[in-house]
Amino acid sequence: MGSMTKRPSALGAEIGPIRRIHHVGIIVADLDAALACYRDRLGLPFEAILDHPTDGVRLAFLGAGDSKVELLQPTEAGTGVARFLAKRGEGLHHICLEVDDIAHALERAAAAGLDLIDAAPRRGAEGPVAFIHPRGTNGALVELIEAPGGPAWVALGYRIS
Repeated sequence: MGSMTKRPSALGAEIGPIRRIHHVGIIVADLDAALACYRDRLGLPFEAILDHPTDGVRLAFLGAGDSKVELLQPTEAGTGVARFLAKRGEGLHHICLEVDDIAHALERAAAAGLDLIDAAPRRGAEGPVAFIHPRGTNGALVELIEAPGGPAWVALGYRIS
């Protein structure tokens, strides 16, 4: 057996501390059918359904311990989610990592040579978000979300409760 070299996670070391996996995003063609699977058959606790017209999606969130499963159904043709569904079918779309300061994490990710889809935080369904292109993350789309109450929450006009 060969020895495996342990290396620190370049992503965590470069963009700052990762608090947790916030959620995994799964593209679905039919949100109700997907809820029947994840909520009813797998038993994940239902949290909410949200329409996010900016991204042309309808979202359902289900609890999974300290993380969530996000089901994404496209509501408009031509959006990234709709193109993904048409090209690849239903399935895993992205992983979302929670950070303390998303603008700082994006600066550090860019400095580390990662290709950013979003150069600045934008409004997401559950807080400020930004995406890192799969080219730099071994083929996985990575979403960053800022922890509640972080600096982008105020800058983007979220109400902090």
